Amino acid sequence: MVVEYDPGWAVRFEMLRREYAAAMSAAAVPVVAIEHVGSTSVPGLAAKPVIDCDIVVEQTQVVAASNVLMSLGFTPEGELGIPQRWAFREPVRLAGTNTYVIVDGCLSLRNHLAVRHVLRADAALRDEYAAIKRQAGARAANIDEYGQLKSPVVQKILAAAGLATVERASIAGNQVPTHDELRGRARALTAGRRVRGPRGPRSRIDD
Repeated sequence: MVVEYDPGWAVRFEMLRREYAAAMSAAAVPVVAIEHVGSTSVPGLAAKPVIDCDIVVEQTQVVAASNVLMSLGFTPEGELGIPQRWAFREPVRLAGTNTYVIVDGCLSLRNHLAVRHVLRADAALRDEYAAIKRQAGARAANIDEYGQLKSPVVQKILAAAGLATVERASIAGNQVPTHDELRGRARALTAGRRVRGPRGPRSRIDD
């Protein structure tokens, strides 16, 4: 459900940032940055009320950072079709958040930061994106269709950010599993079974 911007989103992100920073520091895991990304990071932008957080590390620190999140109650879900970005299912106490471990400088991180930067700086494009999100939220049968309906304007935002055509094509071609597939993976993992990878290209952007 898309709702109007809430200043409390920035406050909640700061609470997450402090918890993650403290946990990483206690485990001696060096962190490049902890970034608030996605639509809730853009003042004035309507969004799904879910806080997206990128824990940015060097490639060599991915496993260590992931272990810290698991110690906080997160369940690892793998890259989920987004290269060099590892997703985690949040514990109940952090419901309404998405937290990722992501490699510094990778295209997936540049995607997240580019969208945030452009929409913070361009009010007209921000409002255009908000209108599309509301329309998509009203029309879409599920979250996967919602993402597909947003894809053209997301590509417009990435172009405005200066991402090359080949980079935008790579982002659009990410093989992201549907939410039904994710639920199936979770059930399989609970039962101790191996799970299959995503079955086709999708262009959902997590925001």
